[in-house]
Amino acid sequence: MEIGISTFVETTPDPHTGEVISHAQRIREVVEEIVLADEIGLDVFGVGEHHREDYAASAPAIILAAAAARTKRIRLTSAVTVLSSADPVRVFQDFATVDAISNGRAEIMAGRGSFIESFPLFGFDLKDYDELFEENLELLLKIQQSEKVTWRGGHRPAIDNLGVYPRPVQDPLPIWIGSGGNSQSVMRAGLLGLPLVLAIIGGSPRQFRPLVDLYKRAAEHAGHDVSKLPVASHSHGFIAETTDLAADKFFPSTQQAMNKLGKERGWGRYDRGTFDSARSLEGALYVGDSETVAEKIIHLRKNVGVTRFMLHVPVGTMPHDDVMKAIELLGKEVAPIVREEVAKWEEENK
Repeated sequence: MEIGISTFVETTPDPHTGEVISHAQRIREVVEEIVLADEIGLDVFGVGEHHREDYAASAPAIILAAAAARTKRIRLTSAVTVLSSADPVRVFQDFATVDAISNGRAEIMAGRGSFIESFPLFGFDLKDYDELFEENLELLLKIQQSEKVTWRGGHRPAIDNLGVYPRPVQDPLPIWIGSGGNSQSVMRAGLLGLPLVLAIIGGSPRQFRPLVDLYKRAAEHAGHDVSKLPVASHSHGFIAETTDLAADKFFPSTQQAMNKLGKERGWGRYDRGTFDSARSLEGALYVGDSETVAEKIIHLRKNVGVTRFMLHVPVGTMPHDDVMKAIELLGKEVAPIVREEVAKWEEENK
């Protein structure tokens, strides 16, 4: 069971002071967070791509490259790369470079993205949303599999037996598919034999078990070894010395961020009742003391089948020291409990 962190490098107004930190400061903070996660033995750190004022990471590979030079063991991934509006050649080159700097610790998490700002920014039409992703994923996988590439599609200029460099340390460079719970994307990942990442940020995580089963059936149908295909999730959460303290610290920024997105997307108002309900054992918020969060991750592993868990922290803007403390508790207290209990459970269920 792998344990890690994901972040969108948010720069929303501080919910208490209204202050907005600079993109530069938040990016530097994230590099420090990755360094700490490596030092305390977490397995993976993911940085998500966005192209709007309240998110600082439009170029996750560059942030990960900075962290790669200062870390030794932790795996470094996008979370996600918005592949529909990205050039697959450049994506592969960027992450092969991160792979070189880290000596084989880079991953690509490819997704269609739930935000659409990159489409007008890079000159793409939203009506091609799905088609662009399918084409770009096809090309990315061709580059992953072969140094010399011949490819033709409907949106990008053709490539005729050209090399793509640098080649990564890992062969192949891992490519995951990120999904918000869409059955079509889950089936695509299974049929292609690619690892799957589920964004479990609402409802009950148990609701995602049928998707995991669908993924595995699709992979098996396509002739892939299901036992070698990991399934990951990322969920919002926060850890502190006590559960009440964790909830009280995490709620203000989460409420502010969720209500801003809710206003854009027509969601209902996010209040403390919604927040507290999601903190229950069957909810999608992983907020509490170390024992509480560990219990929920173990519950997720046993009931959904996830083999990698990524705690998404912060949501909105929180004090850097609080985020660093949460990461420290995840690595030093939560991860050992989870790994021991999951190993014991897996041994009993062989």
